[in-house]
Amino acid sequence: MPSPLQFPDSIPLAQCPTPLQALRYRQKQSPNIRLWCKRDDLTGSVLSGNKVRKLEFILADALRQGADTLITCGGLQSNHCRATALVAAQYGLRCRLILRGEQNSASSDGNLLLSELAGAEIEIYSPREYHANLPQLFLRAEQVVKARGSQPYSIPTGASNDVGLWGYVACARELALDFERHNIHSPLVVCAAGSGGTLAGLSAGLNHFSPGAQVLGVAVCDSAEYFAKRVKADIQAAQARFVDSGLSLPHPPMIVDDYIGPGYAIGYPEVFSVIRDLARSDGLVLDPVYTGKAFYGMLEELAQGRHQQREIVFIHTGGVFGLFPYKNEL
Repeated sequence: MPSPLQFPDSIPLAQCPTPLQALRYRQKQSPNIRLWCKRDDLTGSVLSGNKVRKLEFILADALRQGADTLITCGGLQSNHCRATALVAAQYGLRCRLILRGEQNSASSDGNLLLSELAGAEIEIYSPREYHANLPQLFLRAEQVVKARGSQPYSIPTGASNDVGLWGYVACARELALDFERHNIHSPLVVCAAGSGGTLAGLSAGLNHFSPGAQVLGVAVCDSAEYFAKRVKADIQAAQARFVDSGLSLPHPPMIVDDYIGPGYAIGYPEVFSVIRDLARSDGLVLDPVYTGKAFYGMLEELAQGRHQQREIVFIHTGGVFGLFPYKNEL
């Protein structure tokens, strides 16, 4: 192992280490490839996936600042918002969610139901207003919280910032031990890119703990150019904030944006087909928003011969509750 990094303070929320599972999916068609899945859908806190790793560091920072109310944002079926609501309840904090969607589609289902069950205060805005005014919506929510004598702590989309990315730097340390245990050398590590924090943390962490690994981010929204800039900015911000951490800026990860389809959180037939096939071959359940698109994109990239690695490690970032609103398509 290389010299240790100096991690920021964290609060243990995730059930770690998560398993690394060998997959049988399409093994007969690709006998020269070993396909693995890092089961971060099993991190705990009600199947909160990758979000709970980030929240370990976010929550520690919030409590250090004396916050008693967590504010964050996302879509109606946001995994991150649901995870934040549950973590807040677990630690006796309030939670206020700024959600993007249409009021007539805000039926209590999936992640939205769980956020409500956890007692989160919920504001819903149209996509147009949300995207045009998100900083102002955060400011308004903070003012509401302060007006009742509480102390807010605002968390960006997906908990993806210079604090949250440390969750996946820590995961990279865990992966390096997985690689050693399973005799995995120079793998391609694949994850969905939705807000960029998981991709940033993996890139920086694997650069330190397993420099032979390469990282591929499959965008589920926004462009490859956007994620390249976002990853670099978040890692540089972490270096500036935690100057003695030893964190280095890695080579840019590979990013593809060819598999978004009709848009964010909109599935398409090829993705639904992969979700069904993987559930039947390995008992592994993906979602149409993040992991389904990322897994399908990974398969297409491999089929087109764009990557020569024999060891492929897919990071399952969770999202099972986001599956239920798509039951008709499935």
